[in-house]
Amino acid sequence: MALKTSSTELDETVMDMAELGARLAARRKAAKISHLPRNAAVDRTPSKQALLDQIAKTGANW
Repeated sequence: MALKTSSTELDETVMDMAELGARLAARRKAAKISHLPRNAAVDRTPSKQALLDQIAKTGANW
């Protein structure tokens, strides 16, 4: 028995990520936003910070 909230038919809209990226870039250009700031990271958990530190050790930037 299926849940009443589930559906076996695909009735949702599927969005192409390349198209979404192009649309966002056009909106940023129209709004004259050249760069979006990154998260200030003031509420990072110690485990998240440890993960980011390990990523940074590999030379990558997350």
